[in-house]
Amino acid sequence: MQTPQRLENAIKKLYVAFHKNELHPECCKSCAVGNILDCTDAWRHLSDAHGSLELNYIGKVHQGFGRRFNGYTPYELLQIEATFLEACGYELPFHRNNKRPENPKDKDLLFKGLCHVVTFLCQLDHVPNVMDYTKLFEVENNQPKYEIAY
Repeated sequence: MQTPQRLENAIKKLYVAFHKNELHPECCKSCAVGNILDCTDAWRHLSDAHGSLELNYIGKVHQGFGRRFNGYTPYELLQIEATFLEACGYELPFHRNNKRPENPKDKDLLFKGLCHVVTFLCQLDHVPNVMDYTKLFEVENNQPKYEIAY
């Protein structure tokens, strides 16, 4: 199955951000969506609160016109960010008084958030989850069902 270009691009950008330590859930330029959108924060004007799933007037206008940002609709972007923040342990919408992780830059926490985001991105594009490694351990007649190319 061919991977859609927007999915391929998003995963590459998230991968680079994770390994360069440029991923931060509380920064609109460095969060999951910020990185997918080339480290810009213009997307934050689509909603009135970070982590909200509710489009504001500007977001609804862009959604209504069918506008896409690096392949994603305004509502999809809000869903991606909410998925990331929730998986990282944030109470949504993000607000200084709401529950948040003690160390938002913790690599294990960010990895968990990215796993959830990649799963969601695959669902959006109706492709199998690229993070699913369970097939590697399937057996048939006491032999691995699938082989890994070295």
